Amino acid sequence: MFEAGRIKHQKTALFLSGVLASTGFAPIYAVPVFMACLCFCFYLLDQAKTYKQSAVKGYLFGFGFFSAGFYWIANALLIDAATFGWLYPITLLATGACFGVFFIFPFMVWHFFKTPNVFCKVSAFSCVMVLMEYLRSFLFSGFPWNMIGSMWGFSDIMIQTASIWGTYGLSFMLLFLTGSVYALFQKKYKASFSIIFSVLSFMIVFGLWRLGVYEDVLSNLKVRLVQPSIAQDMKWDRQALEEHVKTYVDMSRKDGFGDVKFVVWGETATAFNPKDSTYWQKVISRAVPQNGYLMTGVLRYDELNDKLYNSMSVIDDKGETLEFYDKSHLVPFGEYIPFREYLPSWVRPVANQIADFSVGEKYKILKVSGLPTFGALICYEIIFPDEIIHRKNKPSFVVLVSNDGWYGNSSGPYQHFLSARLRAVEEGITVVRSANNGISAVIGPLGQVLGKIGLNEVGALDVYLPQNMTEDTLYSHVGGKGIQYVMCFILLVLLAFKNKRLISQ
Repeated sequence: MFEAGRIKHQKTALFLSGVLASTGFAPIYAVPVFMACLCFCFYLLDQAKTYKQSAVKGYLFGFGFFSAGFYWIANALLIDAATFGWLYPITLLATGACFGVFFIFPFMVWHFFKTPNVFCKVSAFSCVMVLMEYLRSFLFSGFPWNMIGSMWGFSDIMIQTASIWGTYGLSFMLLFLTGSVYALFQKKYKASFSIIFSVLSFMIVFGLWRLGVYEDVLSNLKVRLVQPSIAQDMKWDRQALEEHVKTYVDMSRKDGFGDVKFVVWGETATAFNPKDSTYWQKVISRAVPQNGYLMTGVLRYDELNDKLYNSMSVIDDKGETLEFYDKSHLVPFGEYIPFREYLPSWVRPVANQIADFSVGEKYKILKVSGLPTFGALICYEIIFPDEIIHRKNKPSFVVLVSNDGWYGNSSGPYQHFLSARLRAVEEGITVVRSANNGISAVIGPLGQVLGKIGLNEVGALDVYLPQNMTEDTLYSHVGGKGIQYVMCFILLVLLAFKNKRLISQ
């Protein structure tokens, strides 16, 4: 193999490798490219002589990886490009600079386990990377977007083991497989091929078995998803708000309306609470099937407590709100300002341009006549493993209202949609997803897409919910924390093995 010392501009090469590695995520799913880039990084990492060098290499790779993987976040600034466009490159680089930190410790651990046994350091590296993903899921409110395991999302078959060990386990498998490929270059042919064959065989066989034993029978419960794909720069235009609602209503009433049990609109489909207006109750009631329901995103204001909520309301055919769910995991700087009370006075006018929403009740179960019990989620709440349902009081299905119009024709909406599929597999629950723009779909409890409206498409889609809306999964019993205990146990075994070798030497 070529000499690392001959590679010029190694820092640039590491950064660019991270950028290329991010193509493993949806919608490209270039997983072999990710593996090749990480193997290249492993090779350079093996040449590191100190922890500092290892940390720098990891950070540069992570910098490129997250800058490219999260580029779509900056697209939100282009909605008002004249005002915020200049922030685009700053946001792009700042995202990679911040999240790149999560790659430092795993690369230092690689250096710590720098032994003749390549599988020892591969295992330790994979465990710590998973632990960092878990840390990323809750630190500073959490942002577990683009977990490495989500790269398996190109296939329903390959994501089925998430029902055992979640997306965290999928991450470990991909990292360990990549390390095994790297071990081939260390001439560990027999062990490497055995591991690669065994892991892939298990994932494929288990996936085929699980999909095969599931009774794929549809119920008579029909849902209508409505996606008008209203441009984000027009969505909050005061003069067009009434027209937007009427568009939703007209699309909801297309042929077959009488057989629909409930209609689902996207996040903040109405920029007000219909409950507060007799006129809007009458208008919106036209979108509700007889003896059925409309589930729509609304802005709900609690006058008694002077609180504003990003909510989803359940409305009957008389226009009355029967149930509601208030978003419980808010977006920092998008839906609230962290530490607002500590900001200097000169910053507050800028911060006040962003509405401060209040936190709602978590894991709320919604009950209405004629429907099984169901849960609700709003937009990015779906990206959090272990936070979508209360496992001891599991609903029959989950309604997810969203809006990916902020991010344009980018990878963001595809990755957001994949998160819903992964949560469905992990928890074994049906997810009904409707977006103003994005990807609207009904996802079965095995992550299978039963029907969808694609990104930027305008349409209303009728889908029958599966008869078996939930499946029991091992992951729903152990959760992400349980998987981290397994990672820590493996690390302890590896540490004991390493120390034993040191003593024997």
